[in-house]
Amino acid sequence: MASNINPQNIDGAYPVAGQDNDSQGFRDNFTNTRTNFTYAADEISDLQAKAVLKAALVGSTLNNDMGGSILSNAQVQDISESRVALGTVSGNQTINYAAGSYYTVTTSGSITLAFSNFSAAGTTSRVRLQITVASTAHTLTLPAAVSVGISNIQGIASNVITFNKAGTYEFEFETSDGGSTITIIDQNRNLDPIYLPSAEDLAASAAANVNLTTSYFSTAAAETATLAAGVAGQIKVFAMYADSGDMVITVSNPGWGGAGTITFSAVGQACTLMYINAKWFCIGNNGAAFA
Repeated sequence: MASNINPQNIDGAYPVAGQDNDSQGFRDNFTNTRTNFTYAADEISDLQAKAVLKAALVGSTLNNDMGGSILSNAQVQDISESRVALGTVSGNQTINYAAGSYYTVTTSGSITLAFSNFSAAGTTSRVRLQITVASTAHTLTLPAAVSVGISNIQGIASNVITFNKAGTYEFEFETSDGGSTITIIDQNRNLDPIYLPSAEDLAASAAANVNLTTSYFSTAAAETATLAAGVAGQIKVFAMYADSGDMVITVSNPGWGGAGTITFSAVGQACTLMYINAKWFCIGNNGAAFA
């Protein structure tokens, strides 16, 4: 805005030395000086209330809340984002977008997420969550609003993510309608369906972990194991790497009917199952016997 201060309405040459001067000139200068001080005070107060500052003014607290105003045509450098550390927790946890756009958390049990204070509809909000999963028994439950991109998330069923191994994972959440619809993006896991790195050494009489892609085993004698129902599209691989007795795995919901067993009787025997239409179907086999 243009300033209302007018330095030209003060006569700097008045009073004139060595002669009588009309008192009206004094009054005019005093009045105009007072008026300009009033303008200056109002304009400085306006700037203090609205300007973006590098540090707090004397006697005040820094507040650079821009109130949603647009910052355009700017080149930025060395910008950081606020991080909120939730600590080691379980249960209900809220991601408050107003507090920061990067959250970290470590699980001490299963966690249920909620979101608050996303920007208004018509603008886009993005927040990232880094979650360190201490145990595969710990799940992450997402609110129903997280409904876009979930088909690309490993281990998700009914908005509950089950992790196939302990470790650190990172997800980004994005919304442009104030949080009514939220997109989820997996930031640090390979989404190529051919890349299936998770595995376990399956023990005798154990239940194969359905959240791990591969169960390999050696036998010290005749042994058994079980495989529970999976989720649609899930892949499960079994492989025998040492043999001192047959391994018989009993499968829940077998697609081939019968007793639902798979028998491995020699080193190198392996098979690949896929969970299709609520049943495990064999989609690849090297020597294992199905009954």
